[in-house]
Amino acid sequence: MPSTSVVEPAAMRPVGILGGMGPEATILLMQKCLAAVASTATGPLDDADHIPLIVHQNPQVPSRIARLIEGQGPDPAPVLAQMARDLAAAGAQALAMPCNTAHHYADSLRAATALPFLDMITATADHLTQARARRIGMLASPATRLTGVFDRALAAQGLVPVWLSDDAPLLDLIRAVKAGQPLSGLAPRMTALCGLAVTRGADHLLVACTELSLLTDALPEGVPATDSLDCLTSQIVAFARPGVSSC
Repeated sequence: MPSTSVVEPAAMRPVGILGGMGPEATILLMQKCLAAVASTATGPLDDADHIPLIVHQNPQVPSRIARLIEGQGPDPAPVLAQMARDLAAAGAQALAMPCNTAHHYADSLRAATALPFLDMITATADHLTQARARRIGMLASPATRLTGVFDRALAAQGLVPVWLSDDAPLLDLIRAVKAGQPLSGLAPRMTALCGLAVTRGADHLLVACTELSLLTDALPEGVPATDSLDCLTSQIVAFARPGVSSC
């Protein structure tokens, strides 16, 4: 009898997650990865269908807000670089970091290992271009604005960031999420800040802080919006499952 060959699916590639900034946002990323696989399933799922993640949940990374806004406290870069090396040693084949502000230190991560770094900022700018956005309402930490984390990526796509005239309320909201305040009570504040961004001329809202990703249910209806954490999820899915269409 002629022999038959079975084509095995491409092996999953594990992604290392630099997490803990904050812890709940890292868990949300993991949940989004689970949901992304489920959304592309054509039949019943088993454990082995899901993406292998090696998660370094390190809430002890020095405060990015203290360092970048207040100009005090230790530098997060050496801690992040060591986390990257730890993930590489654990078997990760790529790195991802669910914290927009911490992408200020992306070059330190790239220098720490030879692993590809799945850049959430660039992926987000690419998605906004595909969505035909133009003026981007930035729902982000003031540290993201002060360090220009998104500036180069947005400018390369001809996108214009629209910042609130006073981003102190955004920082207060981010801190409230980190403090564990009930999200239901914080939702009206999120909706109001979105409204201010639209008033300033934004035609597309960008959730550019993964703490605020926990409040996307409060985004106003009728205004296009993107969550950078979704863009990172898509990158992770695409890398981990070569040959399988991602979300």
